[in-house]
Amino acid sequence: MILGLAIAQLLRGVSRIVQHPGKFPVYWVHLTWTLFLFLYLVHFWWWEFALQRISQWTFPLYFFLALYATLLYLICSLFFPDEIDEYEGFRNYFYYRRKWLFAFMILVFSLDFVDTAIKGPAYRAQFGTMADVRDIIFIVLCLLAMKIGNRIFQGIFACLAVLLEILYIVKTSLTLS
Repeated sequence: MILGLAIAQLLRGVSRIVQHPGKFPVYWVHLTWTLFLFLYLVHFWWWEFALQRISQWTFPLYFFLALYATLLYLICSLFFPDEIDEYEGFRNYFYYRRKWLFAFMILVFSLDFVDTAIKGPAYRAQFGTMADVRDIIFIVLCLLAMKIGNRIFQGIFACLAVLLEILYIVKTSLTLS
């Protein structure tokens, strides 16, 4: 349910841009991150099917998943806040709030280590070190993105994030196993 709300938040934000293009000046880096988030959310939904292997659920496990999904929703709501009038469009908003955005992304990629461990050694063995390397790369790049406000860096990182997510989906998740 929470993931559905996160996707709805992204769709609502994009819809507002389409409905009022003059009111909400677009920024391609922001939209690229929106695409990344959409892919990540759909992929998250897909890979959580592996949790069906868990024979005994506990409240801490359930709480962890709710926290993870809530953090994803929070990121989506930060990417598309209710008001951006004070920022003169999504470009300024993105750069003023990038430290918060990337800090929350670091939390998401950190939680992914725990999520993979919860699914068990057999699940982890399917991917080898690929999942860990992916998360470490994203954490390092998010740390850099918090510090580096350079638009070229930000644009390259956004495009690289989408590309890496697509490659990760193709490599790991074309079928449920």
